[in-house]
Amino acid sequence: MDIAPGTNRRLAVIGGGPAGLMAAETARAAGLEVDVYEAKGSVGRKFLIAGKGGLNLTHSEPMPAFVRRFRERSDEVGAWLREFDAGALREWARGLGVETFVGSSGRVFPSDLKAAPLLRGWVRRLRESGVRFHVHHRWLGWNGDALRFATPEGETGLHADAAILALGGGSWPQLGSDGAWQSLLVARGVEVAPLQPANCGFDIDWSEHLASRHAGAPLKPVVAHWRDAEGREHELQGECVISVEGIEGSLVYALSAELREAIARNGHTTLQLDLAPGRSLERLQKELAKPRGHRSVSEHLRRQAGIEGVKAALLYEVLDKSQRDNPVSLARTIHRLPLTLKRPRPMAEAISSAGGVRLETMDERLMLKASPGTFCAGEMLDWEAPTGGYLLSACFASGRRAGKGAATWLQESTPLRSGRS
Repeated sequence: MDIAPGTNRRLAVIGGGPAGLMAAETARAAGLEVDVYEAKGSVGRKFLIAGKGGLNLTHSEPMPAFVRRFRERSDEVGAWLREFDAGALREWARGLGVETFVGSSGRVFPSDLKAAPLLRGWVRRLRESGVRFHVHHRWLGWNGDALRFATPEGETGLHADAAILALGGGSWPQLGSDGAWQSLLVARGVEVAPLQPANCGFDIDWSEHLASRHAGAPLKPVVAHWRDAEGREHELQGECVISVEGIEGSLVYALSAELREAIARNGHTTLQLDLAPGRSLERLQKELAKPRGHRSVSEHLRRQAGIEGVKAALLYEVLDKSQRDNPVSLARTIHRLPLTLKRPRPMAEAISSAGGVRLETMDERLMLKASPGTFCAGEMLDWEAPTGGYLLSACFASGRRAGKGAATWLQESTPLRSGRS
């Protein structure tokens, strides 16, 4: 739905991450006058940092499995993604001159793996289309109908016909996603689920010996085993890393929602790791029962079960000497090493956050019911997903939904006064 030329309807997009920029692009294409306001000195900072090791733009997983990654929000997020799915996102990137490829894991990357060329091309195209950018503008809420901003020249206000908030969650606050918007929306009558760390590591009370000697050591491959709230057992193979505080890495991030919820229910939770995937318990018991003669337990583990380095250190961490000398106990622990997770790492360290503006407080266009003309998009909404391209996909898709929603709403409503106050 395009807005007729000359209507001068003005949209303020607050937040210059992927969701905000996609909202701006969509709304500008529909004929709105669009201004993007960013608290930092440049847009897309978290996007750039996330792409330093290779920008994981989306995932090639079939749509039914793709949307299930969003757990209890799969219906709502799935509706956004069906309008702008992984294929559409790859085609959009191609329009910016960025070709993509599917990696062996199904993840989709730019051909050069870099985020910066895509972001530069995108911002250039937005500017050429007429989108205006205002950096060092930190949103402070409202003064009546006016939007308030802190700028280097002092506080300023403006009136816009509609606004899209794309302010991020609470992770990586140094890049702009600090969650400061929560109290502003609550005061406006908007229901906000508390922000929590997602795609995060967890604390384990390691001994000083293990923490000092093995922090940074990768655990691969291992199979994680855990139980859900109904007591059903699940497993997933992958890799993780020992940290000074506990455990982190892609395998742990993929389970972080369920682990976090289990800790909230019980005060802690147990994650079991199979340190020797592919070897049955019976095989391990048989191999470890062989006489070790004058060899040490560590050498026996290495020869008979392929366990050494940090994996061996973990066995020493959880077993006493008599248990290490017992082949049955040793085999069972290799097969299901129990780790007690005490708490998630702080949200500032997390890759993303859970919680945010509850979707029930919005209409299908992502407009706040308590604040007509105000839309929200991106990670500040109450959904979460694992890493692997799912986070970015939903941010892009929600930005597009909000941009279209703002254009549609402005077609149906009388514009307010625009300009500085």
